[in-house]
Amino acid sequence: MQIKQRLPIYFRLMRFDRPIGTFLVLWPTLWALWLAAEGIPPLSTLAIFVAGVILMRAAGCVINDFADRKIDGHVERTKARPLATGEMHSREALQLFVGLCMLSFILVLFTNRLTIYLSFGAVALAATYPFMKRYTHFPQVVLGAAFAWSVPMSFAAVQNTVPPEAWLVYLAVVIWTVAYDTFYAMVDRDDDLKIGVKSTAIYFGDEDRLMTGMLQGSAAFILVLMGSRFGLGFIYFVGVAVAAGLFVYQQRLIRHRQREQCFQAFLNNNYVGMAVFVGIVAHYLIAPA
Repeated sequence: MQIKQRLPIYFRLMRFDRPIGTFLVLWPTLWALWLAAEGIPPLSTLAIFVAGVILMRAAGCVINDFADRKIDGHVERTKARPLATGEMHSREALQLFVGLCMLSFILVLFTNRLTIYLSFGAVALAATYPFMKRYTHFPQVVLGAAFAWSVPMSFAAVQNTVPPEAWLVYLAVVIWTVAYDTFYAMVDRDDDLKIGVKSTAIYFGDEDRLMTGMLQGSAAFILVLMGSRFGLGFIYFVGVAVAAGLFVYQQRLIRHRQREQCFQAFLNNNYVGMAVFVGIVAHYLIAPA
């Protein structure tokens, strides 16, 4: 098959047709870049990180589907993925994963030594996460660590150091990610129980709503602490209040644990990231020089 005919398969494998995952990684990256620069970051750095997010999210999707190639066919949501249907071979997927990681690494070479060192952690987390669901009920924590890794990298790229407060941002992102990815896992819970895949949704059981609510409350609290630590003003806290309101809305969506509503609650987190980012940007726009 010619490369032109295979492009749609590659696009589906890299989830370019479903950009929500890219946004969920991009928002915390933008938070960190703006906080590190105390305003608009260098445009070259911004471009590197936006491109890097797109490439590494695609790489994460590819290695995830490689890891799940033998079980995706048994899950309603994933049964049409290219590796599950046989549209793409495992070796081809691994080659694509390596290629995407190499492109990302080339981008990082235009930053500084600390950022380059940290980039190895990003690849390790991206490659490890897909296999965690076989060994632990907390793969969502590993995903959170992977999604949040752009935070210390962003501070390193802008400031050539990772200050202590950067890890507060990191923690907020990890906890937020565990909450929304539990919603995602709730969509697949029945299928996962049948095939023996582990997740926080399975581990939490009937306490899933309580636990995700506590996680969201913790994330909101840390976002408030972030505002205090970075000296952010009232407009930022308005953004956090909007995010907290969205958390309440998401809890309402999942109250009956129906698949479609749980998936909608997951998707809604795009607006959480956006609300916090708008609050950060607005603060630096109106803050006195």
